[in-house]
Parts: sequence; structure tokens; C-alpha cells
Amino acid sequence: MPEQVAHNLLSWASDIEAGTIEQAARTARLPFVAGHVALMPDAHIGIGATVGSVIPTENAIMPAAVGVDIGCGMVATETSLTAADLPDTLDALMPLVERRIPAGVGKGHEDRAVDRALGELGRPHTALNGKQETKVARQFGTLGSGNHFVEVCLDERDRVWTVLHSGSRGIGNQLATSHIDGAKRLMRRGLVGLEDPDLAYFAQDTPEFTAYVEDMLWSQRYAMASRARMDKVLVEALFGVTGKGSRTRTINCHHNFSQKETHQGRDLWITRKGAIKADKGDEGVIPGSMGTRSYIVRGLGNPLSYNSCSHGAGRRMSRGRAKRELSAESLTEAMRGRTWNADRAAALVDEHPEAYKPIDRVMADQKDLVEVRHTLRQVFNYKG
Repeated sequence: MPEQVAHNLLSWASDIEAGTIEQAARTARLPFVAGHVALMPDAHIGIGATVGSVIPTENAIMPAAVGVDIGCGMVATETSLTAADLPDTLDALMPLVERRIPAGVGKGHEDRAVDRALGELGRPHTALNGKQETKVARQFGTLGSGNHFVEVCLDERDRVWTVLHSGSRGIGNQLATSHIDGAKRLMRRGLVGLEDPDLAYFAQDTPEFTAYVEDMLWSQRYAMASRARMDKVLVEALFGVTGKGSRTRTINCHHNFSQKETHQGRDLWITRKGAIKADKGDEGVIPGSMGTRSYIVRGLGNPLSYNSCSHGAGRRMSRGRAKRELSAESLTEAMRGRTWNADRAAALVDEHPEAYKPIDRVMADQKDLVEVRHTLRQVFNYKG
């Protein structure tokens, strides 16, 4: 159950830093926040708005609350395969994934088959230049870097799942950054005082609001379609390695997004910055960190969280601190028994499981938000 940790601020986190509460309280004090801000169990400090927060706003929206990776989220596919259908090692899958799902900062591909999928997305409000048009095509269906990943997992029945984490890539970042900067300029011109400049906002029924919302919604469509394409490629590669298999179901959900919803009879913009929608019956994917468990969940529709739940384990160390305090050797030990890109262990120390909150505690904190349907353990992990 949530705890009221400040005025208009409810928290489901049993492990939360004072700075995180202070940051979220600044958001909750904004005059257009229509009700309490909900902090998920994985909440931690972000830029402007807190990662792991759900923010209800009326007649305004904050671009930095959605963040720069608009539409970032998860896709998971349950297959007909079981552990017995897998080879002794998934080493043969790694080069297939590396080739078919490019990963890393700025990485792309030259697959022109993406044109049809992109055509179905429509156009953003912002006119894209030639370089951006190329970026849209080349990075569609690519993973990105940081905590984005590809996994093959087994659930408690030994059923095989694929799991993938990615967002709207470079174009989403560029569109978001442009609007965040624009909102800050508007605040300065209007002499609007804010406790944090990153809480700059657009008021509804203004050209700037319309432009941002159209770009945001397009970026969310781009991210979801990009994940769907990678999921298709990943599952096909897995079936190629096993020589058989079929899909049972797929779950594709955002965890950095905003959309119009009705709560307590009011039409509000619900911004989930590091949170997924968990209305009654909604299926979702909550990943742990490298080497830990992930969860397939079903929402319970708790109105106090605006029908939301956590998006993952949540960082407890900054990337810089993780690199200073943790080691490639201990990461390698944590990943023992799995196929992963171990040759990049030194570069992946900031993704060490000890840099994140314990996923089991996060799940225990949100028993009133979701029910666990399946618990997944990794057998294959690939990061950009």
C-alpha cells in the first residue's frame, strides 16, 4: 500500500532516497498537476521529473517528464518452445542477433524493407531534414545503447520467452530535446518561475502544445513499431537456431509516455516516466537487471496509481558510481551460466545488477498494483 511522503505525493517504494522524494515533490507542487503524483517502487532521481513517477496534468504537459526516449518500453513473446528444445548453448544465436538487430549509439542498418512500416506511422508535426529522415529509416528496428537489451528467458514452466527493451532511438531524442528547449524558452520569455527549469511546460490550446503532442504521439508509434520489428527478427532467429517453434502471444508496452485518460471524471494527461499502464487486465513486462529475474504481469487497476506500476528494478547507483565501485569480474560472475556478450564486460559494468534495486523488493512493494503471471530467468542476454 502507498505511503504519503509529502503533500500530493504517494509512494509505493520501500527503498527510496530523500532526494527522489524532494524532486517528485517539486513536480507535485505545479499548479496544473491535477491530484497526487504517484511514485512507483523503482523511483529514482531523473532529469526534471522523477523516473518511476506517474504525473496527472490538466491543460498542460511537460516534455521533460516524458523524457528524451519517448515511447521507450518492452516487448515480450511467449513461444511454444521449452527448455528441452534449446541447444546446450545459445552461442549460435549471438551473431544472428548482432547482425540483425544493430546495437549501440547511433547504430543503424540499410534495410529498405522498413519503408512500408514507416509509411503506416504517418508523419511527425516537425518537418524533418534529410539527415533526420535518414536516421528515421536507418535506426528503425535497432536496439540503441545503455540499458536496452535482448534476452531469451525461461519461465517457471520452462517455457521459452524472448524479451526486448528499446525506444524511439535518435529521432525521438532529437524531437524531445527540441521541445524541451522550446518549453524552457517559453518560460523565460513569460517570466514563469519554476523550482526546476526542467519542469518547463506547454499550455494546452497553444501551437507549441499541439506540435509537441503530435511529435510525442508519433515517436510513441515509432518506438512500438520498431520494437515489433525487432521482436519479429529475434523470434525468427531463435526458431532458426532451434529448428522449430511458434509464437503463443506477444506483449508490447511503453514505459516512457503520456496519453489522455479519464480519472475520477476528469480528462487528464497521464505521464508515465518509467512506469507502465496497469489497468485491470492489462498485460505488462517488468524487467529486472542483468542476471536477475523479469516478470510478466497483469494489472489490477489501482486508481491511486492511476492504473500504473513500475517499469523495472530502478537504478540505485549512477552510471559513474557503478563504474567506480563495481567490476567486470563481479559482473562476469553474476552472469555465469548464461550466453551474453562477455567480451564487453568492462563496458557493461554500469549495467551490473548491483547498480539496480533488488527486483524482488520492487515486486513485493506493488502487490496492490499487479499480479505476477510468469517469472522469467535469463539464459541469453545481449546489450548494445
